[in-house]
Order: sequence, then C-alpha cells, then structure tokens
Amino acid sequence: MPIDEFDTHEVFNQPPTFEDVNLYTSDAALQAAVAREGASTYEQELTAFGAEVGTAAMYELGRQANTHTPSLHSLDRFGQRSDTVEFHPAYHRLMEVSKRAGIHCQSFEASAAPGSHVARGAKLFLMSQVEGGHICPITMTHAAIPTLKLEPSLAQTWLPKVINRNYDGELKPHVQKAGVTLGMGMTEVQGGTDVRSNTTRATPEGAGGSGAAYRITGHKWFMSAPMCDAFLVLAQAPSGLSVFLVPRFGPDGEINNIHFVRLKDKLGNRSNASSEVQFRDAYGVLIGEEGRGIPNIMVMANLTRIDCALGSAGLMRQAVAQAINHARGRRVFQKTLVDQPAMGAVLADLALESEAATALSLRLCRAQECWQSSEHEAAYLRLMTPTIKYWVTKRGPNLAYEAIEVWGGNGYVESGLMARIYRDMPVNAIWEGSGTVMCLDVLRVLEREPEAVELVMEELAQHRGSHSDFDAMWIRVKEQLHAASEAGCRRLTEDLAKLAAAAILLEGCPGFIADAYIATRLAGSSGDCYGTLPDGIETRALVDRALPPSR
Repeated sequence: MPIDEFDTHEVFNQPPTFEDVNLYTSDAALQAAVAREGASTYEQELTAFGAEVGTAAMYELGRQANTHTPSLHSLDRFGQRSDTVEFHPAYHRLMEVSKRAGIHCQSFEASAAPGSHVARGAKLFLMSQVEGGHICPITMTHAAIPTLKLEPSLAQTWLPKVINRNYDGELKPHVQKAGVTLGMGMTEVQGGTDVRSNTTRATPEGAGGSGAAYRITGHKWFMSAPMCDAFLVLAQAPSGLSVFLVPRFGPDGEINNIHFVRLKDKLGNRSNASSEVQFRDAYGVLIGEEGRGIPNIMVMANLTRIDCALGSAGLMRQAVAQAINHARGRRVFQKTLVDQPAMGAVLADLALESEAATALSLRLCRAQECWQSSEHEAAYLRLMTPTIKYWVTKRGPNLAYEAIEVWGGNGYVESGLMARIYRDMPVNAIWEGSGTVMCLDVLRVLEREPEAVELVMEELAQHRGSHSDFDAMWIRVKEQLHAASEAGCRRLTEDLAKLAAAAILLEGCPGFIADAYIATRLAGSSGDCYGTLPDGIETRALVDRALPPSR
C-alpha cells in the first residue's frame, strides 16, 4: 500500500477557527455601546446581522475578494476606451450584503427611527471585521448624501437611487439602475492633503452656477472605488475651488471622459480598487456655489472620518477575538495560553484597547445623529470627530501586530486573517486626513469655537470625583487646552481621547473595566508595550468579557 508522502505526523493542539459565530451577541462591549448610545430598538436587527456576517461563508468571501484583486481594463477588444474595473464575484456578494443591510443609507432613510446612526455604525463595525475593502464605496455613498442635498436638482434625481438597498455592479447609466454607489476624488499628485493646490479645472458650459453643467480637465492621484456610478470631485472653477458631481455617463447616455490611468498597488485594502484618474473635458454638475468646494466636500469628509474610526475599531475587535480564541485553544508548556499570566496580561490589555475604541466610535455616531437638535452634541461632534479618528486609527496597527504575535508564526502567514487585518489597519489613519491633519483640526476648533470645547469639557467634568487619576487627567487636559500649540497638538489630542474614553467607560461599563483603563492609560502605571499591566488588574475578567468562554 503506497504511503502518503505527507502522512508523517498527526495534526493536533490547534484552536478551532473563529467562524460561524454571532459577531454581535459575542461582543459585550458593542452591545453595551449600542444600548448606551440609544439604539436598543435595533437589537434584533443587529443580532440577525451579526449572525449573518459571522459565518464561515462570509469569511471565505473576504478571503477571496482580497486574493483575487481588481483588475483594470483601459481598452476594449477593439482598442476603444472602456475604463472598467473587474472584481471577483466575492466582492460583489459583499457589496450586496452591505447594501441590503443599509450601511450606505440607513441613517438617511425616511423610515429611520431614533438610534439609526448608531445602529448603522454598529453594522459597519461588524462588517469591517469580515472584509474592510468593500466598505470604501459603501461609506462614501453614505457620506455623499448630505453634500448632494446642497443641490436640490441633483438630490431629486440621484438621492432615490442612492438611498436604495439594491446593488447593481454593472457599468451602465444611473437612470437604468435601481441603486447606485458614489465615490470621491479630492487629492492630486502635487498637493495631497493640501487640496487648495489642486490644478484640475472646471469650465462652465454656459453661465455656470449651482446645478449647472461644467467641463472638467485634470487629474486625481487617488480616486477610490472607480466603478462607482458618480464621484464628488474638487476642481478649480472661475470663482475658486468647487465640488462637482461627475457621473460615469453623461446626459447623452455616452460614457463620460473619466480615464483610469492605473490601479494603486496598495499595502492593504486590496479588495478595493483605488485609481489614478484623468478627466478629459469630463461632464460634471456644480454642487452649491463656486468657491465653496472645501466646506461642501467636508460635509462628506466628516462622515467618512467617523467611519474610519468605526472601521479601525471593528478590525481591532476582530484581532482581539481571534487572539483570545487562539489562546484558549492552544496549549504551550502543559497549559493553554490563556491560562498563563503573561499571556493573560497581553490579552486583557488588548481587550481594554478594543473596548475603548468601540465606545468612542459609537459615541461619535450618537453625536452625528443628534447634533442638529443639540448644541451639546454639535460641540462634541466638532471637537471629538478629529480627536477620536486620530486616536482609534493610531492604536489599531500596533494592536494588530500584538494580536499576530499571540498567534506566533501562524499569524504571520497570508493564509489566515491576521496578516490581512494588519495590512488593512494603516489606511484608516491616512484616509480623510492623516494624524497630523486631525490634530491640527483639533487646534482649529480650540481657536475658532472655544465654546464647543467648553461644552465637551463640561460633559467630561461630570465624572470628576469618581476617580483621582481621572480628575488629574481632566485638569491636565484643561491646562493643555489653554496652552495649546502646534508642536504639542498630538499630545493634547491623545490625552483628550483617553479622557473621553475613560468618561464613557465610567458611565456604562463594569467598574473593573474603567478602573483598569484609567490605571493603564490615564495614570501611566503601565509600560510602553501591551501586557505591561500594574498589579491588581482583573485580567481574566477582561478577557472573558471580550469573548465569553462559551460561544
């Protein structure tokens, strides 16, 4: 009988795969945040979605979409421009699931109930754990809705299709589709974040003005999701930088002059096509007034910044869950990893970071929902959007690295999920303004809207007296606010984010969580690496809260 050349040993001591698990009901931190931020009425909906996206089949779709990456076809077989991007079927299936769940529109539907922004944010958080690349067009479509509303004629034509849960990935005019997706083109090669240096030009076909047709010529160094049905694009109009809706097809039904030069070969986020593009007299429609491009596009960018925090928090949660699951199923030196104090300290520290990121991100969703009716929430949204976006996205990459190390060599190979999580983490810190840009935005709020800062500090002051180290940090942040400088803006933003996280944990979490967070993040009693916890931290309680032992 022939011997199997691979039959040399027995495979054992391997943890079960973390799949076919309800990603919502297994996450106590997320459930607590949803309830705390006013979305309890969506509990059943989120439970069903958590079960749907946590299946082995969904994880496999995520793997396939990132293994079989998009490809650009600039010309058709006859040599004419086609400018199409081909995606694996797994990508389209993920888009279908996210659109059916309403991640791109739930906040703005006519049927939206109180808590819809928070519930929608929780869904993005859940889906990001399975596959984050396709979330790019989903979040841009969602964020474009308020900007489209600035131009009534466009809103009347496009919004019914934007706020529609059908997905149609075919390249055809939007009038032939039930549902559409939207992208964004801001940055150029010479400017990056400095969009005022953009050189792309927009020339009116007639008198110009809001809702009028323009012809756009120039380039974008980054334009994500090139197969969207239209894009919000910044270009220099006669009266200054302005924002335009540039559809894939012109009003004559012919494909617009949007030419994709190449797709970016990115570190991560590989299922999502990010392109370099040239506009050659492309058709576009002005949104709002000429010269109001930055404030009008920032209506969109502020929403996508929230989604950057949510996406990173979701990836952090998945990395922690994967690490704990591995540690429970892997035995080393006659004990499971989770039962060894040194490893328990690492897992507990990671769980703390993940819970804080979840709490901050969902709190921001509540502010987004309520800001129009609450001066306090408007202040929180203005100051804390750049603060939370900065801090959560900054904490993600190192957490992912530490979670990989829990897995050892098995975490470092591409056949699993951990390496993809690690590669996907940095993009959320870069998108919609890098870390320094976020901190400078915090400084702008201090300079221009001091009353907003005072309202936020009043909210945080409600927890003074509950913990001496919290009180000391509140005083330190208050002093930094009065002596803020560009050189010290990162320290200020970091301290403000940690103070805000501690306040939320003090408000709605078991005491051992808030105590541990304050001791390690505010009091400075831990070291520089994860797992260097002070004595007295309830490590097993933190680990078991992050992922209950029995799923």
